[in-house]
Amino acid sequence: MNYIKSFTLVAGLSLLTFTACQKDNALNQSKIGEEVEVEMPSTRICASHEHNEALMAENPQLKANQEAIEEFTNRFVAEYPNGIQGRAVITIPVVVHVVYKTTGENISQAQVQSQIDILNADYRKLNSEIGSTKPFVGTPADCEVQFVLQQTIRKATNKNSFTTNDGVKKSATGGSDPVSPSTKLNIWVCTLGNSLLGYAQFPGGPAATDGVVCLNTAFGNTGTAAAPFNKGRTATHEVGHWLNLRHIWGDANCGTDQVADTPTHNTANYGCPATGHKSTCSGTPLEQWMNYMDYTDDACMYMFTAGQKSRMQATFAVGGSRAAYKL
Repeated sequence: MNYIKSFTLVAGLSLLTFTACQKDNALNQSKIGEEVEVEMPSTRICASHEHNEALMAENPQLKANQEAIEEFTNRFVAEYPNGIQGRAVITIPVVVHVVYKTTGENISQAQVQSQIDILNADYRKLNSEIGSTKPFVGTPADCEVQFVLQQTIRKATNKNSFTTNDGVKKSATGGSDPVSPSTKLNIWVCTLGNSLLGYAQFPGGPAATDGVVCLNTAFGNTGTAAAPFNKGRTATHEVGHWLNLRHIWGDANCGTDQVADTPTHNTANYGCPATGHKSTCSGTPLEQWMNYMDYTDDACMYMFTAGQKSRMQATFAVGGSRAAYKL
């Protein structure tokens, strides 16, 4: 069966018509423009899951969209558990919005480009951290996805910080409006409150807020990038969510990330765990804390799996939720 030619997502992927006006919910109405305390994160905190849960609670259509996407993804993965081999590398156009109040927050173009270079290395399995002495040495996958920077937008703001209410994505609330969000990956770089490193919008949500948000001191590997989040893995992690990957522990104790070849994790890992660190979940598997979808420090992350690659590829299949983003 030629899956790519024949697969069609149910209901014509209503996610593409689920517009920003439908996101008129209490979460955003009450918090747009809110500023919160800014602290340098000492451990990884990603708010993608919580942000998605809040959006689904306010927008029933989003839940239906994501259920349809998951059904589509499951059928694709069943046929291509390790992804489609030997097809052309997918190129994603990127627009980076640098939203700043201070001169220091207006990160350099070199720092922006360093992040694009890191995304390309991480998603093509070209990163230097993979070595013959590392755990899971035979497991990392070339996801055959690459990124090209098409535009950098610099927007001065009067806001000291932003939260997960998507205020950074709107000029009316001190942010920067997205550019062609149905066909380009928009990444906002700003100061985030609540010790957040970033968050992403999963497939199925409104186009007007689609994209990824990253803390400006955890973006790229030069300039203001600060240890232990100074190797660009925050964006690698958040773009993974944008491509429909979940946290490796499934955001639950011994939960599931819907990927067959990732071990079951008790919960998130932080810092740099010992090489032999095992889960206490059923079977006590060796945990894959070096996976980009865990919460470890940048220096300790170095891989996606073939199963994660397959989930990402499903978003680009005919009828897939990200099919329109390919150059």
